[in-house]
Amino acid sequence: MAKTVLTGGDILTLDEEDSILTHHCIVVDQETGLIEKIVPEDQYTAADDDTVVDCTDQVVMPGLVDMHFHSAVARGWNDFMPLKEYLEECWYPSIRALDDESCYWVALASYLEAIKSGTTHVNDMYRFVGSLAKAAQEIGIRATLCNDVALPENEIDTLDDARESITKYNDLANGRIKVRVGIEWLPLADKQMLVEARELADELHTGIHIHLNESPVEVEIVKKQSGGLGPAELAYEAGILGPDCIAAHCVHLSDREIGLMAKTHTFISHNPSSNAKLGNGIARLFEWQKAGVTVGLGHDAAECNNSRDMFEVMKFCSLIHRANLQDPTVLQAKQVLKMCCINGNIGLNYTKNKDEVPVKIGLLKEGYKGDIITLDIMNEKFIPITRGTDPEHYYSNIVFSCNGSVVRSSVIDGQLVMKDRKMTNINERQVIEKANYYFNKIKNTIHK
Repeated sequence: MAKTVLTGGDILTLDEEDSILTHHCIVVDQETGLIEKIVPEDQYTAADDDTVVDCTDQVVMPGLVDMHFHSAVARGWNDFMPLKEYLEECWYPSIRALDDESCYWVALASYLEAIKSGTTHVNDMYRFVGSLAKAAQEIGIRATLCNDVALPENEIDTLDDARESITKYNDLANGRIKVRVGIEWLPLADKQMLVEARELADELHTGIHIHLNESPVEVEIVKKQSGGLGPAELAYEAGILGPDCIAAHCVHLSDREIGLMAKTHTFISHNPSSNAKLGNGIARLFEWQKAGVTVGLGHDAAECNNSRDMFEVMKFCSLIHRANLQDPTVLQAKQVLKMCCINGNIGLNYTKNKDEVPVKIGLLKEGYKGDIITLDIMNEKFIPITRGTDPEHYYSNIVFSCNGSVVRSSVIDGQLVMKDRKMTNINERQVIEKANYYFNKIKNTIHK
């Protein structure tokens, strides 16, 4: 069986000992996508059918996870509005104007930027999941997908769409593509829809991806609609919350709602730069963590962040909370990096299906999936560094100095999807041209 072999780099494992390995190679089985072994370079001789990636002068590390992601077509267009107004005037009209073809190219463009900035796994809520799955399968990214479900009168996706998507597309590409039940924000839902969403997820042995408590306006609307329950309280009453649920944002959770998140072992995607850009506030991250909630990181959407670069999200996450608390000791680089690489994978790979073995991703260890990125250590953003020692210095440079431009190569599920910043499976220029074409077509359709 052919292997993908990464050799010559400084291997940052993110394991419990924060090991850095030099003069070692990582051998990944291309059929299973699993790391077969990490051994000294002189103990492995590549076969003729192996794909060898020369990582000389590069850091080799686990790929980043974007725990809350929307494929997006309209970056930089009318991005000065508060959340509710933006959703009503731009976001919903733009996604209603999609079709299978435009969604395919929009997704390819979104996944292209994600991979080129170091992300190997996206948790994507959008429309036309078949087109998302086709794009993810072709470009090679690991993707957890879901429809953007609301009540039928909102003219986006419904639970019937979600059922069809899960039935058709879950577990494609060696299990690299998963499909969950996605729920748009709760002003476009009701309790009965939420109950039915949980029933569907349980029936089809999958998880849930939902927006909760993103803005004060959302909380106020939901309380009026539900007789005083906040969004997370309503989700709890409907049975939505649980370890198979990724709750995005959660900026305005009450004390009781934080307790419900912890009690149900619900995972939270913290999206600090999106929350800041939209003026939605600073989440109570430390109170979540103190309560025992596991937190990952997401960029949200290019429309409300303008960048899919998770290096930027990691840095902003630490800085915004340090500024808010006036405390430079919180959210050190190692903690933030592990939130992005490890916690997101734990949440997205949780399964309630007793017949399914949970996938292990996020560390460079034998038996873990080969989702791996390499960074150019000769880039000026790594000045200075003492090679092969002091993992804390590596972590600091990665989180506080780097951005996605330092990423050189990407291996996902054992397959080389980007080498020396060139994509291996798609025509980048064609993707960019098509995405620009469909943005202008959709914008003109909306303004007719």
